[in-house]
Amino acid sequence: MTVPPDELELAADFPPAERDRWREMVRGVLRRSGAASEDTPLEEIERLLSRDSYDGVPVAPLYTRDDAVPGRPGLAPYLRRVRPEGEGLAGWDVRQRHAHPDPAVTREAILADLENGATSLWLHLGETGVPVAALTEVLRGVHLDLAPVVLDAGPHTKEAAESLLTLIGERGHAQRALGNLGADPLGLQARTGGPLDGRAMDEAAALAVRCAREFPGLRAITVDATPYHDAGGADAEELGAAVAAGVAYLRVLTGAGLSVDEAFGQIEFRLAVNAGQFPSIAKLRAARRLWARVAEVCAGPGGQGDRTARLHAVTSSAMMTRHDPWVNILRTTVAAFAAGVGGADVVTVQPFDTRLGLPDDLARRIARNTQTLLLEESSLARVVDPAGGSWYVERLTEETARAAWDRFTEIEKAGGLAAALESGLVAERIAATWERRRADLARRKAPLTGVSEYPNLAETLPEREPAPRPDAATGGGLPVIRYAQDFEALRDRSDAHAEATGSRPKVYLATLGPIAAHTARSSFAANLFQAGGIETVDGPPEGFAGSGTTVACLCSSDALYEEQAADAARTLRQAGAMKVWLAGKGSYEGVDSRVHAGCDAVAVLETTLDDLGVKR
Repeated sequence: MTVPPDELELAADFPPAERDRWREMVRGVLRRSGAASEDTPLEEIERLLSRDSYDGVPVAPLYTRDDAVPGRPGLAPYLRRVRPEGEGLAGWDVRQRHAHPDPAVTREAILADLENGATSLWLHLGETGVPVAALTEVLRGVHLDLAPVVLDAGPHTKEAAESLLTLIGERGHAQRALGNLGADPLGLQARTGGPLDGRAMDEAAALAVRCAREFPGLRAITVDATPYHDAGGADAEELGAAVAAGVAYLRVLTGAGLSVDEAFGQIEFRLAVNAGQFPSIAKLRAARRLWARVAEVCAGPGGQGDRTARLHAVTSSAMMTRHDPWVNILRTTVAAFAAGVGGADVVTVQPFDTRLGLPDDLARRIARNTQTLLLEESSLARVVDPAGGSWYVERLTEETARAAWDRFTEIEKAGGLAAALESGLVAERIAATWERRRADLARRKAPLTGVSEYPNLAETLPEREPAPRPDAATGGGLPVIRYAQDFEALRDRSDAHAEATGSRPKVYLATLGPIAAHTARSSFAANLFQAGGIETVDGPPEGFAGSGTTVACLCSSDALYEEQAADAARTLRQAGAMKVWLAGKGSYEGVDSRVHAGCDAVAVLETTLDDLGVKR
């Protein structure tokens, strides 16, 4: 009988891994693709496969134990989040957002959410949401000592906060009520533009003092960093602005008489998470690291209160699409998973139909159940720092934190966040990032399933009640972008054309040779043109005359192009083609231009719609 060893060596039967051996193997693959040669130095191989994020953070093809970052759960720098004692294995707070302007509808939806998995409420109040005067009505039946309520009232913050505090007092829950009054003058400045309202800062400080003294379970300040994400900013830019806002509030709160620990206890951060799983995980871990550094600089080690960053993760608005909205369910699931792995204290999953209008019951139910599945069926919250030990995530967290600290210090040198917003510094930095991302989206290097890839022109979109958009007119503040906006604008042109004429614009795919020779490129071309709402039909060049269009695209192999492309283009011209594209690369007589992987798809589609006479 074999006695098992005391220690199990998992790699005992394998030879030790050597980095240079890995590089040699990768060089062989790159050599076959033409990206490297036999003479390419081994130390250059990893550089060829590396890239930079939109923040300039390097992303390498290989990470090892040397990239690990030290740290223990619950201890500085708080990369490895441990939830407070008493939360146990319950996981994070499932927070549902409500903005329906009809108080009766909102109240019914609130009660349904709380009865079916939601644990806190996020109320958008004001002209584009729930009327402030209806706050008492929509919270009728809600146990304010059990379900935290978070307000988001913008310029109506003081009025809404007073209404909620009065309601809490009348119900006798002053010592037990939970939530956040949502004061965020800097976030309002970012969204609406103009100089910072100093009176609003004083009012926010007064609310914080009142919460600290009379309502110990309430926070007063929300640092909402989503405006920077929604404007197209990258993770480090969002984090840098968030830290700058947090520091500005610390100054105001301590100036109003709160201790450092009391001031830290009044602030909650709201950050966006998207379908970029690993960057989103790293963003949340980096946020805790950054705020721990601020706490160390402001007050040194120790302290009587909890100085860790309380993080509310919201699935990204920028990533949501209007077309093929069902794919948004997948996007938000990945984002919610990243939020849980990253250690968010609170998570909000946006309904899949949020771009279509006010969400219906099914959409809100799916949003709730996405989190319920992650918490209860996947047991995600039962693991302390699930990303810990992933050398890639550890290094990405560290590099993201460093890049964000650079953004933060740049803002501080400019006089603080309010001054940096007013001068345009923040807007300029984010605009440059958005242009880089926008170019990647246009070239489909950053694909959008159901929009820029695999569009469904025959879809019937769900009908929703129109929503008053909080981002409809920001009056000079940071812009509100959507990753899909350029492709969806093209689809809108096609939809309007179809409604006016009874048919969509069309491109003829002229295929050369057998199916095996043209299928790959005809499928590629069909996918590309359909992303602009342009139908495609295929057949031999001789069939173009009856196609009902004036634009064609040749599709075949390079070998057949050499033999037949020029003649095929001539045939198409004789049949009435005004424009001839070719799927692939190379120059041929009669071919106007080419479509290929990495081409500017938005420019191609705009040109094609113009050529087909589709109105802008």
